[in-house]
Amino acid sequence: MNKQAFTLAFITVLIWGSTFAAIRASLHGGYTAGHLVLFRYLIASTLFAVYALWPGVKFKLPIKKDVLPLLGLGFVGISIYHIGVTFGEITVSSGTAGMLIGAAPIFTAIIAVIALKEKLGTFGWTGLTIGFIGILLITVGSSGSSFTLSSGALLLVMATVATSIFFVFQKPFFRRYKPIELTAYVTWAGTIPFFIFSPGLFDTVQQASMEANLAAIYVGIFPAGVAYVTWSTALSLGNASSVTSMMYLEPAVAVFFGWVWLNELPSMLSLIGGAVALLGVITINVLGRRHLMKKYRTPAYNRNTS
Repeated sequence: MNKQAFTLAFITVLIWGSTFAAIRASLHGGYTAGHLVLFRYLIASTLFAVYALWPGVKFKLPIKKDVLPLLGLGFVGISIYHIGVTFGEITVSSGTAGMLIGAAPIFTAIIAVIALKEKLGTFGWTGLTIGFIGILLITVGSSGSSFTLSSGALLLVMATVATSIFFVFQKPFFRRYKPIELTAYVTWAGTIPFFIFSPGLFDTVQQASMEANLAAIYVGIFPAGVAYVTWSTALSLGNASSVTSMMYLEPAVAVFFGWVWLNELPSMLSLIGGAVALLGVITINVLGRRHLMKKYRTPAYNRNTS
């Protein structure tokens, strides 16, 4: 993963890490889970439509053979993922939700190795293992003995698998489409199923608190719009498993925003887990990259590959 991909992925993780607290704020302020997911994606879809129709913007339409795969990608990566996250957070705290979604790099790496034949190497798998240990520490530290595999947790695990599939299988489309075009297609496709929640949406928006409405607008513009573009761009510049390893930072960000916004105080074990997760990212993206660069520069490697 090069410097540009790392920077874009880091910005994305900061934005996405704030999403969980914002969702909880909207749910506590009068939104139902269905109305929230529809409202935020109406905002995101409108933003991408404005961009596509903006004078001077050359927006490429999908070719015929890609229409059904893009619809499927949007359904899995947007519809299933956000239904899992939003409905899961009805019963699961924002910090714990971020921790469960933080397991995505494990699933992404496994799927990428199988489907895209990506190679992680020793440092890659070591970093993933370290990061996963960090996730477990954050989970134990934030949830304590009260943590059970509730329906909300199962929905979040479903969302984690869905987003991992989404990250891996959007990679081939970058050969034909720009990241913002691909993000627009899957956003529009993923928004369609959300219209099942449309009855009563207008009343909910009117009756919700100001904080809930502002939080809903925020998650519609930034996590659902801007962050998906920066993430797609990062994926187009690096391999899926390495870029997605940055999500190990997301639980720490989620815990921080849960503490500041919702007064969900993190424990010392959670902070330690965040540091361990960060070590996993460093192992993959710093030590792993140096190891590969050193390997590729060795005379023996060059003779064997020439």
